[in-house]
Amino acid sequence: MEKQQQNNDAEVATSSTRFQEIALVNYRLEELPEGYLEEHGEFYSPLRVSSLNLSQNHFIRIDGIGRFANLVRLEILYLGGNRLKEVPATIGRLSSLTSLVLCDNILETIPSTLGQLTNLESLSLHNNLLRTLPTEIIKLQNLQQLSLRNNPLVQRFVHTVEIQPPTLKEMAGRIVRMKMARVDLRNKIPRELLSYLSSANQCVNPKCKGVYFEACVEHVKFVDFCGKYRVPLLQFLCSPRCSANVPESPYASSSSSESDDDLYVPAANQNDKMRKVLLG
Repeated sequence: MEKQQQNNDAEVATSSTRFQEIALVNYRLEELPEGYLEEHGEFYSPLRVSSLNLSQNHFIRIDGIGRFANLVRLEILYLGGNRLKEVPATIGRLSSLTSLVLCDNILETIPSTLGQLTNLESLSLHNNLLRTLPTEIIKLQNLQQLSLRNNPLVQRFVHTVEIQPPTLKEMAGRIVRMKMARVDLRNKIPRELLSYLSSANQCVNPKCKGVYFEACVEHVKFVDFCGKYRVPLLQFLCSPRCSANVPESPYASSSSSESDDDLYVPAANQNDKMRKVLLG
């Protein structure tokens, strides 16, 4: 009888510590100091936390979110109702997230690393200042609900194509990077130039083999997510020409049969697209 009671007690203890929810709601916190979760999370263990609620505080930045990377089981993260102006790229490390709440902040952009959250099912972005979304959001194949209402990207959008003229260094770097992409330059040019050439970014237009370094075009492409709503996605091009379906540096084998809607957006089956976009 005593042994059975011990087994029952052990089972209850295991069940109580298997998953852990930490809620620090309306604490008027402006930052999350080092060790705060350890002090305020009862039986805190990063390996057991599945839900973290930091909503309704006064956070302006979440610099310490990199420390959340060890929350390998974190599935739900609430950051709504704060004063966030940006979300750090390190949020992409939270690979177990299924629900991310960023609503009711003052976000103007969200990082492209959100595309790494492949288990994400719900993303709440309403009541922010977003004008575009990163293209990488298309990679969220399990995303079923996206809330975007009361953002400028839904209410109003002004399309402009602007680019700062590239420096002579960048113009030369573009040519070398494209013309000598398959040449081993490791022992032929100084290390700093090799590092610079390695930092080149590929133009997102699939018909263009061009690259860019600092000077690029911020192009917005409206994409049909679920047959009903068209949402602007932010992408980067090497030249204003590429935004008009005329690649700056075309591939010789490019096919002219691609439609404009196929450009700039990674291919995705209908099943890969989110089921519900909440705009109103």
